[in-house]
Amino acid sequence: MEPADVQKGFGAEIKRRRVQLGISQEKLAERASLHRTYVSDVEAGKRNPSLASIQRLTLALGASLGAIFASVEDGAKESGETRGTLARKLGDILLVEDNSKDVEITLAAFKQAKLTNPVQVVQDGPEALDFVFCRGAFAKRQKNDPPQVVLLDLHLPKIHGLEVLRRIKADESTRKIPVVVLTMSQRDDYIREALRLGAQSYIVKPVDFQNFSQSTSKLSFRWAMLNPVEGI
Repeated sequence: MEPADVQKGFGAEIKRRRVQLGISQEKLAERASLHRTYVSDVEAGKRNPSLASIQRLTLALGASLGAIFASVEDGAKESGETRGTLARKLGDILLVEDNSKDVEITLAAFKQAKLTNPVQVVQDGPEALDFVFCRGAFAKRQKNDPPQVVLLDLHLPKIHGLEVLRRIKADESTRKIPVVVLTMSQRDDYIREALRLGAQSYIVKPVDFQNFSQSTSKLSFRWAMLNPVEGI
């Protein structure tokens, strides 16, 4: 199942549950505080909903994220796909962070958010660039399989995070990779420059479920693989 098929599967599951409840798109949109056209596009598989919108829709349907994605996964299994295959196709999250405690906290936030994408952790600027550009220790990576999102600490050893960001965004083959920068404070003078260089958003550390969800609200759902566990 390609990412676009996951998107369509999610939309179909939202529609199925809405019809099962006997409510209109207008009513679902009202419950979820979304525009009706947005809901219509999601159901038709034409929209890449953000993580925040996914949460709103599932709550409006009285469901859990786990139940929704379990159904999407069941559809994938029927077409011969497995969860591991889906996760590989959706791709890695690259976490560029030199502070081991911040790495631990961030991975805990991923777990709470039920993200199951493979996570690659690197600790300095050269390692980050090697991973993105498939060099050095990562030379065996496929260049056509870029990370789906990069979480980039700005204050890195060896090569500063802004320079890492600049090189990613300067290359035609990597500039479309979403980059979310990590910073210690909203007053960090580097934030504005990072956004100018093409960063998607920023997160003030430590990363927790709330600021992670808020910062990724503009990102396409297609990069995220959520853990389908009932009762979440």
